[in-house]
Amino acid sequence: MVADWRLRGVCSEEDPDLFFPVGNTGVALLQIEEAKSVCRRCPVMETCGDWALDNGQDTGVWGGLSEDERRAIKRRMARQRTAANSKQKTGAQS
Repeated sequence: MVADWRLRGVCSEEDPDLFFPVGNTGVALLQIEEAKSVCRRCPVMETCGDWALDNGQDTGVWGGLSEDERRAIKRRMARQRTAANSKQKTGAQS
């Protein structure tokens, strides 16, 4: 089952609001760090982060990654895809 990893998540025993701070400054930064500390002890942290990236989960802390961190990863992946596509086109034209 696809969602089995969620049942093994340490976060399942925490208040879900912890993982969905309002904003990304001030007190929200402390909440983000607290959520990440839960993630760091979780056996499914990597799976969770991958799921969030693969499924466009834009809000909250998933797999130890904040919203800003996931956006940065997505931008980096998009730049890499663009660079790879450019190389392929350049190679095909040679």
